[in-house]
Amino acid sequence: MKKNLDTATVASFGDEWSRFDQSGMDDAEAQEIFNDYFAVFPWYALPADPIGFDMGCGSGRWARLMAPRVGHLHCIDPSSALDVARRTLASNRNVSFHQTSVEDSTLAPATQDFGYSLGVLHHIPDTSAAMRSCVALLKPGAPFQVYLYYAFDNRSPAFRFAWRLSDMLRRAIRRLPSPAKHAVTDVLALLIYWPLARASRILEAMGLDVSNIPLSYYRSRSFYTMRTDSRDRFGTPLEKRFTKIQIQRMMEEAGLRDIRFSETAPFWCAVGIKA
Repeated sequence: MKKNLDTATVASFGDEWSRFDQSGMDDAEAQEIFNDYFAVFPWYALPADPIGFDMGCGSGRWARLMAPRVGHLHCIDPSSALDVARRTLASNRNVSFHQTSVEDSTLAPATQDFGYSLGVLHHIPDTSAAMRSCVALLKPGAPFQVYLYYAFDNRSPAFRFAWRLSDMLRRAIRRLPSPAKHAVTDVLALLIYWPLARASRILEAMGLDVSNIPLSYYRSRSFYTMRTDSRDRFGTPLEKRFTKIQIQRMMEEAGLRDIRFSETAPFWCAVGIKA
């Protein structure tokens, strides 16, 4: 039976997080981005000392902010990035590590008080099946938070056209050997991410709406984050994008209800409750 993972993508993430272990990210910036992702997460609904999972934890950059808030956190990732997460979370005694895929999780079904997967399921061949695997681990009434790349369904035609041009570039860069891929994505961060982000910052300071400028989300982000996300965006072999309606349908089919979407970037972040 074919596994629900793309081996080239798994290897790519292991390579990415070994280079960008997030030690270069400022704590305040990390907290701001974490808050963006979890803007609609129902913290109030969690029991005391909840047990949950981070599906596709990568370097552990979000797990290190989640672990102090919960009773126990299971960090799950099929790639060698899990070694980076172990180092990142070495001082946290309430974290377990599982080097496995979403469909082969060692956690028992219906045992988790919460779960989340940020920027992962759109890199899996069958995203819908992967979401069902995640939800199966939850207890009834437990929340599941997801972040999936959006299909620019809330953007203008011009914005979507700009993305199509960038995607042609991505399809070429993703095939490069690792050293070349890192070099090219660093150049893109310098020549595309940084100028657009800083221009957006200046225009916002002038009182203008910059929400429709590509990469304006990075206007208050560090160059380190731009380099990380440039590598993530342009260097990953398998990438899929979904509309808000498609994500809603997948979440409902996985057994989630009371689904809420964040209406601010990054898009799309959504949370649902297991029925």
